[in-house]
Amino acid sequence: MAKRRDIEREVLGSIAELSAARLPTADLFRELHTLLLEPLGYDGGCWHGTDPVTGFPTSTVADGLDPAHFEQAVQLELSGEDSTAFSAIRALGRRVETVDRATDGRPELSIRYRELLHPCGYGDELRINFDLGGGCWGSAAFMRESGRGRYEPAGLRLAERLTAPIGTALRRARLDTLRRTGPDRTAEPVQAPAVVILDARGRLRSADAGARELIRRMAEPVAHPSGVPTGFLTVARQAARDAGAPDVRVCTPDGQWLAVHAAPLDGGTGEVAVIASPASPLQRLPLAILAHGLSPREQQVALHAVRGTSTKDIAALLHLTVPTVQQHVTAILDKTGVRTRRELVALLTADHLPALGLPPT
Repeated sequence: MAKRRDIEREVLGSIAELSAARLPTADLFRELHTLLLEPLGYDGGCWHGTDPVTGFPTSTVADGLDPAHFEQAVQLELSGEDSTAFSAIRALGRRVETVDRATDGRPELSIRYRELLHPCGYGDELRINFDLGGGCWGSAAFMRESGRGRYEPAGLRLAERLTAPIGTALRRARLDTLRRTGPDRTAEPVQAPAVVILDARGRLRSADAGARELIRRMAEPVAHPSGVPTGFLTVARQAARDAGAPDVRVCTPDGQWLAVHAAPLDGGTGEVAVIASPASPLQRLPLAILAHGLSPREQQVALHAVRGTSTKDIAALLHLTVPTVQQHVTAILDKTGVRTRRELVALLTADHLPALGLPPT
């Protein structure tokens, strides 16, 4: 027991050091993967950056996995048929789940296990959502070979303890990337929509000049063989299932937020057009609010304040008293580090988020 506590203390200390180092998200994923390999006991895994508002996976760092299975993994993740999909785990109010626990010890009930994990020699999988303060800052899946048995309760407890500090580190990494301006922002921002055509298997069929440059900037060399960024591939697969799927926020490695959406093409070929454009102020607004750690009620008040709604009208809309709304506004200004509503609007709708501060953690 003492050894387990010592390991947990050392791991948490190392995560705090990584968080303080403010590494880019992909580098942070790689460091975390190495750090947790022995304490959690996995043989391969993948880490995903996500749209902080929806939790939709938008980037991948993988280690110890066969890239040839990436497209199949995406299909299974978005199929809506498996209880261990990241969205399904979140819907149950959990942050940590395993295939063994989700199926009550009968992993063969999981389509993910039958079609992907078992054929690849894995007996169990640990899946984690790094949700924090209402935002979805990343997710991870850790595969364990069949001969090593299932994940034990002690390992799940450790995983639970890690979710909040890793969520904090990921949020800092993402927002620190967004703060980089001037000399550190070397890539030319996307100005116009970039268009990509993917075939039914997620392979690149065509791309305009802007899209080719964007693909180069967002390259994930060890994630999957097609060379298409995770954000493009997952959005395309989602659109193939639901043509009305909303835009997904995707952050480029150099810190620009894009709105990415997709639509199936006519002709029955399975081809999908993916369009990436600079995220609008309205699309960035929820991200900016989440970044400051506002409470759910404060988020509601902030949204109305940004729209120019008066204190009296906010109170009526939210069924609050005027003094209560004024208290929420004061708390919002304090957390965001601004003095007036005008400054709050400017902060939350800025083209980039270099001015965003993080709430105390």
